[in-house]
Amino acid sequence: MFARALGDDGAELRPLEPWRAGEFLANIERGREFIGQHIGLPDAVTDLESSHAFLQSYADKAAADTGRIYGIWADATLVGGVLFRTMDLQYGTAEAGCWLEPAGVGRGLVTRAARVIIDWAVEERGIHRVEWVVSSANAPSIAVARRLGMTRDGVLRESHPYRGKRLDMEVWSVLAPEWRAARRAC
Repeated sequence: MFARALGDDGAELRPLEPWRAGEFLANIERGREFIGQHIGLPDAVTDLESSHAFLQSYADKAAADTGRIYGIWADATLVGGVLFRTMDLQYGTAEAGCWLEPAGVGRGLVTRAARVIIDWAVEERGIHRVEWVVSSANAPSIAVARRLGMTRDGVLRESHPYRGKRLDMEVWSVLAPEWRAARRAC
């Protein structure tokens, strides 16, 4: 097991494994309404069984090298996470994403955590393109994409059915050469 410091404020990034299903469920419960404004994670994680199944699906993705999930801990509490919803090593692409309960908002936790996993994907796994797909209404997540130096590729108009509505989804991305150049400039 590893824990990666996300700065000097005590926040950490750790793998989010199936045995943490209870902790993950508690995180979702604390932020259910807030998280569910833009993503379906709270609809998928409703009890201990579904929490475990969700994390097991990512353990299976990790074993197949097709996805990963990591938790963000602040003050020893799981407050959110980042993930690679998909990873395709043959094509060199991955889709990153995140969730955060209200207690973690405004601290830069998602941006810091996403930098760690994107660095890993680009430098260790040879990913060439990392995407961030987000509802056009999700201003905080769009702000993360901007802070990560991503470019807005376009909008998929009314492409995503969500809770009785069709959402416009924005696709943001960063290419490995852009990522490396930005990291060198820091």
